Amino acid sequence: MIVLSESTEQIESSASASENKLMTETARILGCKVYYIPRDFQRCGTAENALWHIPKSAVETAGIWVGYIPKLERYETIYQAALAKGIRLLNTPLEHQKALEFNLFYPHLKGLTPDSVVINSTDECIEAGELLGFPVFVKGTVQSIKMQGWKFCIANNQKELIKITELLLKFKEHSRGRVIVRKLVKLRHQRLAPNGFPMGREFRCFIYKQQVLKYGYYWDGQNDLSKLSQQEEKQVLNLAILASERLDVPYVAIDIGQLESGDWIVIETADAQFAGLCQIPALELWNKLKDIY
Repeated sequence: MIVLSESTEQIESSASASENKLMTETARILGCKVYYIPRDFQRCGTAENALWHIPKSAVETAGIWVGYIPKLERYETIYQAALAKGIRLLNTPLEHQKALEFNLFYPHLKGLTPDSVVINSTDECIEAGELLGFPVFVKGTVQSIKMQGWKFCIANNQKELIKITELLLKFKEHSRGRVIVRKLVKLRHQRLAPNGFPMGREFRCFIYKQQVLKYGYYWDGQNDLSKLSQQEEKQVLNLAILASERLDVPYVAIDIGQLESGDWIVIETADAQFAGLCQIPALELWNKLKDIY
C-alpha cells in the first residue's frame, strides 16, 4: 500500500492536520510507503510536478490519499498523475465524487436517509420548504457549517432558509454550487456541543468493497449512547453495508444515526480517504487497510 500524504512538518493547530499526521505516521509504522505531496499546486504548478519525486512502479500498486477534501479537479489530476506512476487510488474520480457529493449519493440511498431536496439558488427555497415542511436541516452538497452552530444548519421558515442558502452558496468548498434541504429528524442524544449542536447517537463505518473494516462513535467523549448492544451493532453494520452496496464505491465512510424512535438511518457518506477517524483507533484501521492488497 502506497500513501500520498498532505501532512507537513509545520505546526498546525487544526484537528484535521493532527489527524492527517497521525494517519500518516501510523501507515508508515505498519510498513506502508509514504510520499508527501503539496496541498495545492501554487508552487509546483501541476499534479505531475507534485508527484515528480515518486518512482514509477513496474507493478500497479494500491494507493490511499491522506489529506484534506480536495476540489474535484484536483482529485482528478492527482489520480491520473498517480496512475501514471503505477499507483491506483482506491476510488476513481467518479467514485470519489459519488461518495462525497450529496446530490450524487442521495438517489442511491432513498428510503435509508431523510427526504431531501437539492437546490441551486435561493429561488428554489420556496418550493423546497413547501415540499418538506419546516423546520429543515440545510447543508452544502459536501459539508454543512455545523461548526458555526445549530442555527447555521436549521431553518424554521422561508426567511431563514434563504439566509442559510445564500451563505452556503458563498462557501464554494462546502456547497460546490448546490444546497441540500433535508427533512429535520430528531436523533437520540444526551449532550450538546459547545456550539449548541446536538451530539446525536451516530457511528462512522469505514467500508471497503462492502466489508466493514472498523466503526466508531462519531463524537468526542464518552457517554452511554456510545455503547452498542450486540443487536444494535448488527443493525448499524447491516444498514451501513446495505448503503455501501447501493452506493457501489470501493472505499467509503458511512455515518449511521439513531432516531428518538429507536430506528436507524443513514446520515451521509464520504470518500473514506478524507473522512475523520472519530473514535476509531488509527492503528486498528490501518491494520485492515494495509492488507487490502
